[in-house]
Amino acid sequence: MTELRQRAVREPDAPPEDKESESEAKVDGETASDSESRAEPAPPPTSVDDTPEVLNRALSNLSSRWKNWWVRGILSLAMIAFFFIIIYLGPMVLMMIVMCVQIKCFHEIITIGYNVYHSYDLPWFRTLSWYFLLCVNYFFYGETVTDYFFTLVQREEPLRILSKYHRFISFTLYLTGFCMFVLSLVKKHYRLQFYMFGWTHVTLLIVVTQSHLVIHNLFEGMIWFIVPISCVICNDIMAYMFGFFFGRTPLIKLSPKKTWEGFIGGFFATVVFGLLLSYVMSGYRCFVCPVEYNNDTNSFTVDCEPSDLFRLQEYNIPGVIQSVIGWKTVRMYPFQIHSIALSTFASLIGPFGGFFASGFKRAFKIKDFANTIPGHGGIMDRFDCQYLMATFVNVYIASFIRGPNPSKLIQQFLTLRPDQQLHIFNTLKSHLTDKGILTATTEDE
Repeated sequence: MTELRQRAVREPDAPPEDKESESEAKVDGETASDSESRAEPAPPPTSVDDTPEVLNRALSNLSSRWKNWWVRGILSLAMIAFFFIIIYLGPMVLMMIVMCVQIKCFHEIITIGYNVYHSYDLPWFRTLSWYFLLCVNYFFYGETVTDYFFTLVQREEPLRILSKYHRFISFTLYLTGFCMFVLSLVKKHYRLQFYMFGWTHVTLLIVVTQSHLVIHNLFEGMIWFIVPISCVICNDIMAYMFGFFFGRTPLIKLSPKKTWEGFIGGFFATVVFGLLLSYVMSGYRCFVCPVEYNNDTNSFTVDCEPSDLFRLQEYNIPGVIQSVIGWKTVRMYPFQIHSIALSTFASLIGPFGGFFASGFKRAFKIKDFANTIPGHGGIMDRFDCQYLMATFVNVYIASFIRGPNPSKLIQQFLTLRPDQQLHIFNTLKSHLTDKGILTATTEDE
């Protein structure tokens, strides 16, 4: 009995090894469990009805399901109308809009991190986040300016210097921010500060790099900008419509409202839409010509002789389909064939950008990224699939469409020293002579 009582007294006490490990787990007077609890996501915020009062009164007699349908529909039409307006205003306005969307998406994601991890006491956190955004944009847009405005850069002395040392300046700017972050580290918030450092850089990777690719696609021709974005919009709308009226079978647990009926219906509708939109746009030079900067007028131009990609050609229809539709051939633009690839990606893979965003929101117990657009959430809620699509389009153009650009090669050639230019000239001349394209002269022999 005496032994049992002594054992019962000893058992509640932690053994010496456990006490040592517990003391080792303390970092700067803070246990690991304390620091982990500080990084726990915040509870989900209470839902707020952000629907405009005018729509609330007009739709007050409808059920919540149909009210949401009308709100989403009206706001979708308004956004589509705005999209048409900015297209009409030209490529410069489109680039400015892409920049504004990028900044807003970055703000929404950073604000979530700020609120979820209770980062209110972290020194310099928001300042450093926006500073890193500035650095990354300076790097990417500086590269774009050098590529597409080469003549203008070479003409202006300050721009020529900035272009020559662009990467060094970009690295110096980033290094300054890195040092500022290290200097801002405080004793009791080390882990949390590194959480937010990683949060900022992942946000930059997702948002800034993708929006940069959108602008690169735009320079290839407005059709490479408009068709992919329109296919994503069409798929989003048609998947919602098919799911709303016919949806019965759940598609994925991350998005319980998504259905197989909506997914399949959206796919077929988007492919047809892509073919029709591509046919209409391929006939206009303002859509198919690359966006170039005119040094004489200091403005963007979209005038050129359309390539074979945008000229009607006749294609033979497979025998199986001939028996069904009765046609042997069909006239269509080659770009329409590429549009099938674009619309297929927008329908089958693009939604995974939305599923990823849904998983992100569920992980941090939030309904939307923000309340910017009633019935739709934040800007990031509308562009979660667009960024994935932009990357695909850029890779697709580089892999199957774009070839070497002779004008850029000549521009770079003209910046070389005379002896380097002469060496390239003689090498090229010798190569063309060996191939029989040029005939060797007596002087060469």
